[in-house]
Amino acid sequence: MVERIVVDPKVLKGKPVIRGTRIPVYLILELLAAGMSVEDVLKEYPELREEDVRAALDYASKLLKQEVILPLEA
Repeated sequence: MVERIVVDPKVLKGKPVIRGTRIPVYLILELLAAGMSVEDVLKEYPELREEDVRAALDYASKLLKQEVILPLEA
């Protein structure tokens, strides 16, 4: 699934995006966290596929499994 995610320093300053788009992973996560359904995200961004949304979730999950976790500042 993570093959759908790319990191390129020339695209959005190296933020992870969905392959073939400039849609960052963080945007998909924010939309889902705000209560949008996967179907709503796909309607809002028709260039995405359901697999892209799932890949964004998988990518975030893999990052959180890393050994180093930084605290969020309030």
